[in-house]
Amino acid sequence: MLLAAIAVGLSVVAGGCGLQPESATSESAPPTAAAASSPVPSPPTTPSPPLRPGAKTVALGRVGDRPYDKTFDDIRFEMKPEERYQRAMLTPAIEALAGQRIRIRGFILPTAQQRGIKQFVLVRDNQQCCFGPGAALFDCILVKMTDGKTVEYTLRPVAVSGTFDIREFKGPDDRYLAIYHMDSDGVE
Repeated sequence: MLLAAIAVGLSVVAGGCGLQPESATSESAPPTAAAASSPVPSPPTTPSPPLRPGAKTVALGRVGDRPYDKTFDDIRFEMKPEERYQRAMLTPAIEALAGQRIRIRGFILPTAQQRGIKQFVLVRDNQQCCFGPGAALFDCILVKMTDGKTVEYTLRPVAVSGTFDIREFKGPDDRYLAIYHMDSDGVE
């Protein structure tokens, strides 16, 4: 049910991670009336410069010097704005990350919930790529906290550790809203 609320947040607040339609559902968890009507805060109204979908932004640096520290540039692949995502677009390096432990820095996509968050969307950048309609599909990761852990919303960048996976998440028109997933055991 919370994943459905995240999908609504992705579509309403961000237009989806990948230039997607206004409404979204999960194949595994259809939205409920409560999730669909949950208030989702609007992003700040400060205009940001136009970016080409998938444009490289000032990415947060690696979390540290551990071999599993990654950036959003490590999960980026070539995809033109008008192209429809296909799994074959993923590079061998991205495919090799599936099932591996990584730690990656990003921002928590704003939601109505501020504390006790069990699932959230980690985005590459605040205000410059992922909170507007120019976000690329590879600029977000759906994160699910494991072992009863939760996180509090913050405006500051966070470092998320856990198991990275490639799990396609589609909207009602069969278009992809997100393709990356992480089962997280910690957010710093």
